[in-house]
Amino acid sequence: MAQSDITIEALNTVGKEDAEYLVSLVRSVPGFPKEGIIFRDFMPVIADPRGLQILIAAIAETLPVAPEQFDAVAGLESRGFLFGPILAAQLGKGFIAVRKAGKLPPETIGESYDLEYGTASVEIETSAVAHGERVLIVDDLIATGGTAKAAADLIEKAGGKVAGFSFVMRLNGLDGIDKLGDVPVTSLISMPA
Repeated sequence: MAQSDITIEALNTVGKEDAEYLVSLVRSVPGFPKEGIIFRDFMPVIADPRGLQILIAAIAETLPVAPEQFDAVAGLESRGFLFGPILAAQLGKGFIAVRKAGKLPPETIGESYDLEYGTASVEIETSAVAHGERVLIVDDLIATGGTAKAAADLIEKAGGKVAGFSFVMRLNGLDGIDKLGDVPVTSLISMPA
């Protein structure tokens, strides 16, 4: 992939050298999980101390709303679990785990969404979101938007309000952000799908 295909939206926030370093750590795996898909792997970013520091600082600096405009951070399983709690702790917020169905032992509420090959569901504990609580949803990647939209619907079903979305990467051409409505959204990096 040519460097010109990548837009580093956080360039002004972290500086050119750090932004390029961050992008260099994202591994692209063609044909995973199936032929025709390029999997964007963030595990090398998280494994690299400098990369992780750049990532968390960039997310914190490019939030779609000011920290005083949300009360908690929700992370989507599974990679949103890796940096969501770090961001929440840095901002002095609690963390809400949005899990795949069947992973939480207490009483839960769920939301289903469509996949290209079927359906899936996400869940939270019934007590995870307080009535009126404002929640920032974070994840590593937005593609088609199905999981992010389901998480937003779930937060609202629980009585909360989605304050915004923060993604590390947006895959261009898949229109996932369009499914999220008028809620503020940021991403650090844009790449072709």
